[in-house]
Amino acid sequence: MVIVALYVTSLITANTVAVKVLHVNAFTADAGILTFPIAYIVGDVLTEVYGYAAARRVIWLGFICNALAVGIYQLAMVLPAESTWDGGPAYERIFGSTPRLLLASMCAYLVGSFVNAYVLARMKIWTEGRWLWTRTIGSTVVGEGLDTVVFVLIAFGGVFSGQVIWEMMYTNWMIKVGYEVIATPITYKVVNALKAREHIDVYDRGTDFNPLTMGAS
Repeated sequence: MVIVALYVTSLITANTVAVKVLHVNAFTADAGILTFPIAYIVGDVLTEVYGYAAARRVIWLGFICNALAVGIYQLAMVLPAESTWDGGPAYERIFGSTPRLLLASMCAYLVGSFVNAYVLARMKIWTEGRWLWTRTIGSTVVGEGLDTVVFVLIAFGGVFSGQVIWEMMYTNWMIKVGYEVIATPITYKVVNALKAREHIDVYDRGTDFNPLTMGAS
């Protein structure tokens, strides 16, 4: 429950703050970079310990929760406000995401998350459960890379110059992978603790990797 709660919270928080574009020194990235990598780290833990099928269910749960949050934001925006409340423009600026941004977020999340889980599950079989760091970092390189490319191209393609688009993709990807590398010692501790506590260590041999399949395997 704790792992799932961290996953969903990180996802919704990232998509909420992503409307702000940060520029620190030479780096340009959306503010979702502050928490979104946490969702990938938690996703790695889920797949490593409980397997792809469990991760798949949590990925869809995160998608549904995020869609619910977006729906509530939009509903609150269109409902009439109390006459003395003057926060309308500010609310709309932050929560009134365009359909384009919402589409970018949803597509990037699904592509990146499922590819991340798939790569980690496959690598666990190939490595016979050894070298956890190769799986967590390797899956993040691929999954976060695709997530970043899909989101930035759909959300900001034609809005910013090609140079800014490249900077956003490169910076987001590098920071997300950096998160994973730095968090590796913590990931090891969490994974080992969960495996010991739950007495489980799933290998996805014979697993149906279809992201649309909602079964237990």
